[in-house]
Amino acid sequence: MFVVEGKKSVFEFINSKFVLHKLFSKNTSEFKMINVNQVSHSELEKISYLTNPDDHLAIFKIPNIKSINKNKLIVGLESINDPGNLGTIIRTCEWFGIKDIVCSSDSVDCYNPKVVQSAMGSLSRINITYLDLKNFLKSEPLNKFGTFINGQSVFENKIRTDKGIVVFGNEANGISNKLRSLIDIELTIPRFNNKSYPESLNLSNSLGIILSEFSRKSNEKKN
Repeated sequence: MFVVEGKKSVFEFINSKFVLHKLFSKNTSEFKMINVNQVSHSELEKISYLTNPDDHLAIFKIPNIKSINKNKLIVGLESINDPGNLGTIIRTCEWFGIKDIVCSSDSVDCYNPKVVQSAMGSLSRINITYLDLKNFLKSEPLNKFGTFINGQSVFENKIRTDKGIVVFGNEANGISNKLRSLIDIELTIPRFNNKSYPESLNLSNSLGIILSEFSRKSNEKKN
């Protein structure tokens, strides 16, 4: 089970394939359902993960593991620690049409309340799989892209961007050496100033830029 809070996110999960277990609300009339539990604000404060709880809190069942669609672009995440980062990544991935995210087994749980909160409902529509990322990359014949400080410019590289696995590493250390040896194409977002700072971009910002460029290239080829 996992917790979803806030009207927008609760409604999005209710309207998805996720199975609702319990729903608590200060205003049950907003839901055309039988199994809504009326609660007071003080009661909601006791069960909420938020400092200032919203009017609604729902408990959903964690779904069974689904198969990964390997005919589309997949995002791979290694050792992601920050729940807010992962939530933002999930939301950004949905914006760019990513259907599958594969996470190394030591990454933060996607059902962590902070991840669910920052993903703002996108978690209900993206398939996230936790696995041995090294073995997954080894076993897949797909193109493997990785993001590095000293890679080829993502803006200049003529690559197929509608299929494959694009890997992003840990917030502090990037992609580990054990995975780097499995990457086919090393990419970077070039710095557009002549200084040595900032040293790097925020992980979720980097992912957004890379996926935006992948989407642009993919659309150009279709046209």
